[in-house]
Amino acid sequence: MEISVQQPLTLKKKIALFFPGLCCLLLAYGQPSQDSTKPDNNVSFIGDKALRQIDQKYQSLTNAINENTMHCLVQMQRKEEKLQRKLAGKDSTKAKELFAGSESTYQDLRNKLKAPLDKSIANPLKEYIPGMDSLQTAMRFLEQNGTKLPLEQLQKVKQISGQLQELQGKLQQANEIQSFIRQKEQELKQQLTQFGLGKELLGINKQVVYYQQQLSEYKNLLNNRRKLEDKAISLVRELPAFKEFMQQNSMLAQLFGIPANYGTPQALEGLQTRAQVEGMISQRLGLPLNTNSPMGGGANAEAFMQQQVQQAESQMNELKNKLNRLTGGSSDMTMPDFRPNKQKTKSFLKRLEYGLTIQTSGVTNYLPTIADIAVQLGYKLSDKAVMGIGASYKLGLGKGWEKLALSNEGVGLRSYMDIKAKGSIWLSAGFEYNYMRAFSSLRALPSPAAQNINLWQRSVLAGVTKKYKIGTKKEGRMQLLYDFIAAQQVPRAQILKFRIGYGF
Repeated sequence: MEISVQQPLTLKKKIALFFPGLCCLLLAYGQPSQDSTKPDNNVSFIGDKALRQIDQKYQSLTNAINENTMHCLVQMQRKEEKLQRKLAGKDSTKAKELFAGSESTYQDLRNKLKAPLDKSIANPLKEYIPGMDSLQTAMRFLEQNGTKLPLEQLQKVKQISGQLQELQGKLQQANEIQSFIRQKEQELKQQLTQFGLGKELLGINKQVVYYQQQLSEYKNLLNNRRKLEDKAISLVRELPAFKEFMQQNSMLAQLFGIPANYGTPQALEGLQTRAQVEGMISQRLGLPLNTNSPMGGGANAEAFMQQQVQQAESQMNELKNKLNRLTGGSSDMTMPDFRPNKQKTKSFLKRLEYGLTIQTSGVTNYLPTIADIAVQLGYKLSDKAVMGIGASYKLGLGKGWEKLALSNEGVGLRSYMDIKAKGSIWLSAGFEYNYMRAFSSLRALPSPAAQNINLWQRSVLAGVTKKYKIGTKKEGRMQLLYDFIAAQQVPRAQILKFRIGYGF
């Protein structure tokens, strides 16, 4: 039976044409094995500690998504109530009409979040997240095939499988609520722009943007598995039985409905050859046929289609990149009416940055050559502002190569702030206390309290910092700072301080 090119392509065929990588993934997981009956298909060991930590991680993530979604609903309702009061002062009829049933809608959504999930739905999430799908399918495989696992470990595997199912349900609820608040925001914008309520509408826009940004953070966390998850999956990944199980039970396999004879010659029966399809496309587009092809194929059609697809992909990627730079997430997010702070939705620990700086000073009448080594801890207020504190140790190196000697020449305390100026250039400012006397032990150091303040040298600094990448995770820094009160110090401090550093 021939397939006419005039027939519309189904969704599955479109996906297969434009996303061949997914088909490759299915092929990798989906090839049935001749060794599926071998006894090595049973998993006999997986660490208790790894299972416990995986369970705790996904339980915490489920709770965080639920709490954040509930908080978003509460904040959205409060902002709407404030907006309703403002609108009632301008047009009471419009306020009643626009916000009718709003309170009950939010209450229904909160009740849905609190209600237990339907466990009969194996994959409640209508979005494919590869990392979570792999782990969940591995846990289900262990649950059904891990006959050699101790009872305690088997129960923990079942618990993780249930936890992942609940996490999927909470993510689906979050996706639905994200769609709801996005539509709500668009509706309010359309109806209220002419009433001079820009400030209130901006507040709702911020709520929507930061919620979807937070949701994107959670999904990225799920997609980037850590060593624990990789270890658990690696125990079963190479088993022939797991590959067959993955083909039948993974979310990806269910989306595409892989036939039972997938990967066999029988599955190709009745399908047209590539040359035949290219020839029909050439005729439809009015392109000349490739006469050098023995089948009359359309090499010109292939080149034409590739060119069109590449142009479409290039334009789509350009648009997505522009949107991602604005929203910090996927391209279907609400466009912000303000410049969002990408750090706002990150946890406290993820907003911390660690640094190390080194500065040297030459020999003086009072001090030997000193290497000032400092550790710093910064907190990202936004993508363009960092403030932090640090402590330094002043290592004496002696007075020249002939008198090389190591000694404790002082310590320092510092605070700083960096503000991004342009590109990789930052404006830096800071205040420091430095104890510039040799000491034998930490106990001998005076505290920078009021009665000892004169023993500590002060510095008020301002200058520029150049930041540059070192590999994928590290960051190099070069600083040039001017000390405004260097001349007032005894011994006199350096007016210009050049420091090199590293960030982690």
